[in-house]
Amino acid sequence: MRWLTLYARSRQVPAALAALLIGALAVWALARDGGTGPADPRLPVLVLAVGAMAASTGFGGQDLALDRTAAIRWAPRRAAHVLLAGAVAAAVPLTVQALGADLAPAAFVVRDGAGLMGLGALGAALWGGPYAWTLPFAWLSYAFFAPPPTGVPTRVAGWLLLPAGTPAATWTALALTVTGTAAYAVAGPRR
Repeated sequence: MRWLTLYARSRQVPAALAALLIGALAVWALARDGGTGPADPRLPVLVLAVGAMAASTGFGGQDLALDRTAAIRWAPRRAAHVLLAGAVAAAVPLTVQALGADLAPAAFVVRDGAGLMGLGALGAALWGGPYAWTLPFAWLSYAFFAPPPTGVPTRVAGWLLLPAGTPAATWTALALTVTGTAAYAVAGPRR
């Protein structure tokens, strides 16, 4: 159990959990409108993005040379780290929703959580742990300020805010999850 504690501390898991919980509490406070009107999909996406950005900074360890020379296989551990971080990030908005705030359907939360975590993992593989948050942040910024999607390319680009069950959004999130997780698991974080 000691290795798991050391791994979690070296990957900044406590700080990422604190950021995720603070973001969730803020969104819960904003979402308490008494059930008047439809739920805004930007609120759960914001919680998921905060979770993905906080977790992705921990995808790189304190000493990359030590990670690369260790006598253990890193690929399964890296993939498990990404998938577990995505599951935790998706569980938080679902828990907030269970407390009474109507945020979004579970399929929407799972899809966006997986896609954002894949973006974070891809960012770690491309730019390293300290800058892994930039890809989820950039895509979130585009989705918030882009015009409503009309064609397939704009649906792919704006997949974060599309309703659950939209094929372009689902396939985009799946592609980002698989690509990001595979790139990070195989290559690890960039130096």
